[in-house]
Amino acid sequence: MDLLPEGARRKLPRLYAQEKLGAEAVAYVKYFTPDSSWTWYATEFDGQDTFFGLVDGFEKELGYFSLSELREARGPLGFHIERDLYWEPTTLREIAPEVFGRSKSAEGGS
Repeated sequence: MDLLPEGARRKLPRLYAQEKLGAEAVAYVKYFTPDSSWTWYATEFDGQDTFFGLVDGFEKELGYFSLSELREARGPLGFHIERDLYWEPTTLREIAPEVFGRSKSAEGGS
């Protein structure tokens, strides 16, 4: 599987482009291990190898991860990391409200 086809590559903002958005930054691409619970949500890309986004592994945290590492990594049963083909761009707050807090609209406010 091509982890970053041209269409997905074009959607991703450059590194630091969403920095000021905080929890409202959008994750455009989602990667996961089919044989474990690790998930990577890419919000930005440097155009070469480095992503920034939310990593949901042992805990949820923001950080950098690389395309080359995703290509080489294997889950506990040896499966390759995959790109979620049905992923729709979603804000970090929507993905991890327990980390970023709930939005006013989710609480019934305006």
